[in-house]
Amino acid sequence: MASPHELPSLGLEPPDLLKVSPLLRQLQEQGPICRVRTPAGDEGWLVTRHAALKQLLHDERFGHSHPDPANAAQYVRNPFLDLMITDTDAEAGRRTHAESRRLLAPMFSARRVREMEPKVVAVVDDVLDRFIAQGPPADLHDGLCVPVALTVLHDIIGVPAHSREELAALLSRMAVLDDRESVEHGQRDLFAFVAGLVDRKRAGSDDDIITRLAAGGLSDERVATLAVSLLFAGVDSVVSIMDHGLVLLATHPEQLAAALADPVVMTHAVEEVLRAAKAGGSILPRYATEDVTMDGVTIRSGELVLFDFSLPNFDQRAFDAPERFDITRAPNPHLTFAHGIWHCIGAPLARIELQTVFTQLFTRLPGLCLARPVDELREKDGRLSGGLTDLPVVW
Repeated sequence: MASPHELPSLGLEPPDLLKVSPLLRQLQEQGPICRVRTPAGDEGWLVTRHAALKQLLHDERFGHSHPDPANAAQYVRNPFLDLMITDTDAEAGRRTHAESRRLLAPMFSARRVREMEPKVVAVVDDVLDRFIAQGPPADLHDGLCVPVALTVLHDIIGVPAHSREELAALLSRMAVLDDRESVEHGQRDLFAFVAGLVDRKRAGSDDDIITRLAAGGLSDERVATLAVSLLFAGVDSVVSIMDHGLVLLATHPEQLAAALADPVVMTHAVEEVLRAAKAGGSILPRYATEDVTMDGVTIRSGELVLFDFSLPNFDQRAFDAPERFDITRAPNPHLTFAHGIWHCIGAPLARIELQTVFTQLFTRLPGLCLARPVDELREKDGRLSGGLTDLPVVW
């Protein structure tokens, strides 16, 4: 094992758009699980390859549990992420995770998501009407991606229209990495805000997640925790992938035309966007609950393990020419939505959002193109939330 002073250091600096950083590529070639120093300055293990990540995503010896959460190694310093680390024993942690999935999965079933599709189409049409009306040049990030993702999720979770602006501001405060006081205040305000929503909706008959969970007898605190986790994860991931997907499609016009001509091809295009939208940095921190030996390394109980759901999508052992964007790629076993016990329950809804936005935007604005070269577009930095700082376009 390398000396702690020699460990490769992961940074939060945005890499070149859509490209694997030289450091991550080097680590991937070095091995499937590499010892690294995190942006927080702690030591941990980064899972770099597709086969290794897929195997570990089925391994119940990794989870949120740590015997000493206050001193657990971290990927980044953020009080919101601290909430995810529990001091419960591993078995209790697995039970809590399983219970959360049991409660939420029926609300994202295939039938429910099919029923949601007309609402998603209506939301995208409405947002696009406003976006187009302002005329070019315009910013797709703030003008389309963010409002679509927020509106869809707010509708499904059950956030009233008059409360959404306040909630968006609270979520934004939680994403900042370098202002602990702001995040701690934002954390209290966010949970109080959502708990208030739960209390007001408890006796209602709306068909949304908060109402359904509250009707199931859960406490306000438990419903609020589940709702906040959905809000934070859902908005961030969808906006980021949507931003990057629009760049990919806009810069591959022949593939875009093929996708627009055939809805089946568009579904394949969405899968390739999901694979190629980010080239590293989609990190989910986990902790080993016992010693685990794999691929020549031993991960000790309590050590931090970083599951990166984007870097393994660029593993040449699993994908031919992984840095090539190819909507005909088959099979396409990307791990963007994780796998196994950690598979994202909102994946079917995210796919519908992406397909609807890509289809409607480029159909209604066939002359749309980027207003700046790709190498001048920038990822957000200094925040947990992803996506681009802006995505200017003309038509």
